[in-house]
Amino acid sequence: MQVIKRNKQLEELNFSKLKRVIDFAVEKVKSKEINALALEEQLIPQLKNNMTTKSIQEILIQTAVEKTSIEQPEWDKVASRLYLYDLYKEASINRNNNKSQFGYGNFKKLVKLLIEKKLYGDYMKAYSNADLEILGSYIKPERDDLLTYIGSRTLATRYCVRGYDGEVLELPQEAFMGVAMAIALAEKPSERVKYAKKFYDVMSQLLMTEATPTMSNARKPFNQLSSCFIGTMDDSLESIYQVISSFAQVSKYAGGMGIYIGKVRAINSDIRGFKNTSNGVISWIKVINDTAISCDQLGVRKGSVSVTLDIWHRDIWEFLNLKTNNGDERRKAHDIFPAVSIPDLFMKQLKNKEKFYLFCPHEIRKVMGWSLEDFYDDDENEEFTKRYWECVNNPNIPKEEVNPIDIMKAIIKSDTETGTPFIFYRDTVNRMNPNKHCGMIYSSNLCMEITQNMSVNGELLRKTINQNGETYIVEQRKAGDFVVCNLGSINLGRVHTEEMIADVVPTMVRMLDNVISINNLPVDEAKITNRKYRAVGIGTFGYHHALAINKIKWESEEHLQFADKIYELINYYAIKASMELAKEKGKFQEFNQSEWHTGRYFDRRNYVSDRWIELKQQVAENGMRNGYLIAVAPNGLLNSSFVA
Repeated sequence: MQVIKRNKQLEELNFSKLKRVIDFAVEKVKSKEINALALEEQLIPQLKNNMTTKSIQEILIQTAVEKTSIEQPEWDKVASRLYLYDLYKEASINRNNNKSQFGYGNFKKLVKLLIEKKLYGDYMKAYSNADLEILGSYIKPERDDLLTYIGSRTLATRYCVRGYDGEVLELPQEAFMGVAMAIALAEKPSERVKYAKKFYDVMSQLLMTEATPTMSNARKPFNQLSSCFIGTMDDSLESIYQVISSFAQVSKYAGGMGIYIGKVRAINSDIRGFKNTSNGVISWIKVINDTAISCDQLGVRKGSVSVTLDIWHRDIWEFLNLKTNNGDERRKAHDIFPAVSIPDLFMKQLKNKEKFYLFCPHEIRKVMGWSLEDFYDDDENEEFTKRYWECVNNPNIPKEEVNPIDIMKAIIKSDTETGTPFIFYRDTVNRMNPNKHCGMIYSSNLCMEITQNMSVNGELLRKTINQNGETYIVEQRKAGDFVVCNLGSINLGRVHTEEMIADVVPTMVRMLDNVISINNLPVDEAKITNRKYRAVGIGTFGYHHALAINKIKWESEEHLQFADKIYELINYYAIKASMELAKEKGKFQEFNQSEWHTGRYFDRRNYVSDRWIELKQQVAENGMRNGYLIAVAPNGLLNSSFVA
């Protein structure tokens, strides 16, 4: 029997080579029931003349995957090692014309090769040959064994750097080290190697993961590293298209976005005094929808965007039917994720079975001189409620009287059919906002875990200038708050003791803060906001794994105590780390008069133990490096797949 090798040459099948591959896959498995013979018996009947060695490898992998079960979970480890063997083989061929050693080779040589091929950014040249030698020798290939089959495959296909023809060049541990090196560039040159090692350790040991854009783009030429963006659309043609253009740029570089559209006038509102001329928010949402489809991240995936509308907006009925399968298809947007912003007042009216009223935000601005969406109900002052009833009682403002239960039924119907809309409780969010002294939160992002100050851009001003015989059009506007957040998640399956949390969380805070410093954002307003608040989002995954390890039942009082304890510990060490970073690198721009500064943040959460009181005093004295710290992203399925 003959087989076709990877170099397209025919060769007689040498079963001893296959045996070597199989032995490599099973050598670290402890179960006696999982052995080489079990794989060989499955493989032999499927062998055919003139098969490729690649297809034989795929049969072996698939066989191991199909054997994986609750009773014999270690077959997954076999599948992972078979897949890794294939990666090691391809890397050895692609790096040095089939002359390189099997598996991990010369890291310094690899980095220089990837820089030369323009697959790594030139900024990676900041590491000297001596640095590369040290970091290369620090790589731990055996940590590949921590990966599940899905984990190793996901790393290789989505995150490891490949050549322009898709050929394997970078292996998993080299990817972790490359990302660590890029993030460590924000440190002093004398400390970069030290921190690159530390960052590599927490990632390669699967104690935490970085966000997809960071894992994918750190070390590459265009290092856009942030996951989450939020834009605020004003009620003008220029603002609408400017936000849509920003979304296109964000989507191009792998970011997901949330857009608040509640300031845009409702259908049949007036335009420049001409009545019944506005097409409402739906027509603009369709443009956003088409942009999401068109800007598809080099064909990897289409853009993703949520659009948020206030529940009191007059277009809410049609908005709730955006993704349903009935109605006028020309007024649908199946590729966006609608979200509804709900004030406390609506829930009170719903509970009391009292009337609710819908408005056009433009008509309120025209009559009242202010925007209703710019207010919320705080602990001391129900400003939104007061102004809402002013609008209801003003005869010059058109309004639609509705039964709130009918809106809730429409929400439930849409949710049943489409899984949307998402729900955003605006008053609760704004009350808990530690930086309310300098902003307002209208909505969240695509995945609904980010809440930060938002604002529209100022009016665009254009002027023509002549310079060196050429005519230029210069555009100028005041930058609004274009939200950006930089995410990472702790693996609670491995990090669930205070000792581990105290070690991993400060490293994460430093890593995510460094991401802000080295980030290459595609939207100028995002760059400004990123430096203004230095927002990071520490999340978690592996929560159920942690419960299982600690033998905690889901429906138990112990579970509630565990949840309260683990997240308070994460928050404590995150705040402490950010405070220490502020001493070292400076506090975020808007710290003064924030609830971090005044201590209201700690009072609001009833943090009254001695160590919390001490930390509160330290924060007031030294500041915070990051204006926002915690954001539990919906990442459980993807990140849990990495962990064996």
